[in-house]
Amino acid sequence: MEAFVADIFTSAGCSTEEGGRIGRYMVSANLSGHDSHGVVRVPRYATQKKNGTVLPDVIVDIVVDTPVIAVVDGKYGFGQTVTPQAVRIGIDKCRKNGLAAVTLRNAGHVGRVGDWAEMAAEAGLVSIHFVNASGSVLVAPHGGVERRFSTAPYCVGVPRPGQDPLVLDFATSIVAEGKVLVASQGGKKVPEGALVGPDGKPSSDPHLLYGDYTPTGPRDHSKGTGAIQAFGDHKGSGLAFMCELLGGSLSGNGATDPKRGRFANGMLSFYVDPKVLDPAGFFPTDIAKYVDFVKSSKPAADGGEILLPGEPEVRMRAQRLAEGVPLPDNTWAAIVETARSVGLDERRIQQATM
Repeated sequence: MEAFVADIFTSAGCSTEEGGRIGRYMVSANLSGHDSHGVVRVPRYATQKKNGTVLPDVIVDIVVDTPVIAVVDGKYGFGQTVTPQAVRIGIDKCRKNGLAAVTLRNAGHVGRVGDWAEMAAEAGLVSIHFVNASGSVLVAPHGGVERRFSTAPYCVGVPRPGQDPLVLDFATSIVAEGKVLVASQGGKKVPEGALVGPDGKPSSDPHLLYGDYTPTGPRDHSKGTGAIQAFGDHKGSGLAFMCELLGGSLSGNGATDPKRGRFANGMLSFYVDPKVLDPAGFFPTDIAKYVDFVKSSKPAADGGEILLPGEPEVRMRAQRLAEGVPLPDNTWAAIVETARSVGLDERRIQQATM
């Protein structure tokens, strides 16, 4: 799947290296169980590339550069290309100074934010990420029915020496927009009440977000009359608001605005080196103790289990690497249709479908 997606974007005009990155990060999202950020987005990315709203093989500009701070302009490059550049800047600054703050603006869709927390954790660093999507107005604030927020993700990553990192990564909406996209193509349905209509009634119907659509055709959220709901009532709505201000306004990306038109992710990231804050090594020991304490809680249901942030993704990755990534027929058909639209050789397409 990685190779097939890479070939699609290489045929669309990306370099071999960039096509490979897009394929790797998309499939990583699927393997982690986050199909909303995986290959279901191939048609959308290809359309953005064709329309020139996302650009290939971009080298970021560093607008502000101090020992601990960087302001990075992604210049509308693919998120899978410009985001790792910004994260690498943060990692390098943090390793030198123990702390770093980096903003990224004007980025194409950055994909699963947990990938960037995992990248920092692999370097031994704690990271915190506030993300917004200007031009993508999808979510109603608590108590409202009209869209005012993007899905405004929030993410924290904590490294654990010799173990998988702890990664908390979620949209501040009940579901990410990509999960509604998956549901619209015959995949897993969104929970009842994840969406809200203009009449204030909760729903799970993707048509509220996209309006009318065909099985393999594009999904345009500007055509819908409803909205996604923020999670956690006023608490999730408040966190979404702050993600817009920090990931959007402070980064220079801008809080989400329907008048902007051109999609862009913004992200504010903090990086902390635990070895500088904690030279005695208390942090990893206390994490291990607290993990054991939390997981020892009696489950609410017979046979249940207490799971840590990041643990479901680790297990899903192992399962899907062994069994494969399930895709709804409509999703696969849309990917194949995209491959043909960018001129990928038919023999390569048939090879991928076997």
